[in-house]
Formats: sequence, structure tokens, C-alpha cells
Amino acid sequence: MPVRIRLQRHGKKGKPFYWVVAADSRAKRDGKFLEKLGIYNPNTNPATIDIDVDSSVKWLENGAQPSHTAKRILSYKGVLLKHHLQGGVKKGALTEEQAEEKFQAWVADKEKAIANKASNLEKAEADARAKALEAEKEVNEKRAQAAAEAEAAELAEAEAATEEAQAEDTTAEATEAAAETETAVEETTEETAPEAEASAEEE
Repeated sequence: MPVRIRLQRHGKKGKPFYWVVAADSRAKRDGKFLEKLGIYNPNTNPATIDIDVDSSVKWLENGAQPSHTAKRILSYKGVLLKHHLQGGVKKGALTEEQAEEKFQAWVADKEKAIANKASNLEKAEADARAKALEAEKEVNEKRAQAAAEAEAAELAEAEAATEEAQAEDTTAEATEAAAETETAVEETTEETAPEAEASAEEE
């Protein structure tokens, strides 16, 4: 029975995650499998990969063939390296302790590289957030400045309207005063006219 190490899709539409399984090559992609070897979640950054290294090496030693994507995942987690070292142990080129030491050194270097990548991603995200905050501050300052200018313009217009109203009131008052003066003069003239006529008749 030909065995394949391949991915089995799970999750929901638009956000899939995968099981890494050993399955009969004739079985459906999401059908029955012989053993679950790990998980692969590409929705995180960096991707989350958890593999049972010893079981995967055992299946490779028994002749299981990984798919292209599964092979890259196994290589990323050091399964292919351990399989290669186990071959050296069987041939007598390495002892079990030496193979394990080399594998653990590789794992330590890989974890350090992953940690550096994660820290770089966090730093990039922090820089992006800082830039977005600065841009938002600039926009808010421009909006505040524009609002202040608009308010100043409204105040200037209101003051101009008030001055015009005051000037109109002053003109109206002056006009009324002039009219009242003219009326008083006319009344005085009317009152003095009969007296002048009476004095003229007496003479």
C-alpha cells in the first residue's frame, strides 16, 4: 500500500488550517488517514507548525513519500535532517549521540532564526503603528487649524455685521433727532406767528 504524507484541509472558508497526515495515496484528500503527524496553520505570521518528528521519521523510513508542500514543512521542522542523520547512524558513520547532538544544534539555530523573524515582524508592526499615529496626529492638527481659521472668519463676519448694525442704528438715531429738531422749529414758528400778528394789529 503506497503511503503519502500530505496535508488534510480543515477550518472555515477563507481561513483554512491543515493536518499533516500519513494516508493511503488512493484515499480522498480529506478522507481516512493512517496517522496524524502534526498541524500547519498559515493564518499566523510566522506560520504555526507542530510536527511529531519521531513519527514522521518512522514513516519516511518505512517508505512514505511526502507531497511537495508536506516535504517543505518536514524540512522546515528538521524531519528530513533527522531522517538523513538516522541513515548515517545505520551506516555507522555517526553514533546515535552525535546524530542527536547535531539535530539539537540545528533545532536551536532554527528556533533562534524564528525568534528573530518574529521580533522583526513585531518591530515592523510597531513602526507602522507609530507612523499611522503620526499621520493621524498631523491630520487632526490640520483639521483643528482649519476649524480655528473658520471660527476666526465667522467671528470677523459677526463683528463686521455688528458694526454695520451699530452704524445703521446711529444713522437712524441721527435722522430721528434731525426730524425732531425740525418739528420743534416748525411748532415754535407756528406759536410765534400769531403773537407777531397781534402786535402788528395793536400798532
